[in-house]
Amino acid sequence: MTLSVGDVAPNFNLPDAEGKLYSLADLQGQRVVLYFYPRDNTPGCTKEACGFRDSYADYQDKNVVVLGVSTDDAKSHNKFIAKYSLPFPLLIDAGGAVASEFGVYGLKKFMGKEYMGVTRSTFVIGPDGTLEKIYLKVKPETHAETVLADLETL
Repeated sequence: MTLSVGDVAPNFNLPDAEGKLYSLADLQGQRVVLYFYPRDNTPGCTKEACGFRDSYADYQDKNVVVLGVSTDDAKSHNKFIAKYSLPFPLLIDAGGAVASEFGVYGLKKFMGKEYMGVTRSTFVIGPDGTLEKIYLKVKPETHAETVLADLETL
């Protein structure tokens, strides 16, 4: 499934590392930055998460909810959050069902091996639940700042 700007974002109901459930329906009326990343504690994912952490106050000033999503479990998320002082929730998408609905879970290749995984991607979801911006195969080093700058135009 390929999503486009203007489409209604797929609803999700995912737990964070503490077991609290997050649903897009519950976030209606708020702008949401939903970023999908492959794995906790890997170099690119750490740079991306720390970028959102370092810009988090600016996201809060704009009343934007930031949610990270990967297929890692609660134990892994808790370690990642603690190690890098991440101030936003990381959601658990066991099996990649939600990532699949967003079109960012599938066959990947690394060092000649094929496996199923999440492609680093971000979706800005408007207060009405529609997709306002889509970032596919992002550069983790500058991504949080790019999204923040683009929010000015939405």
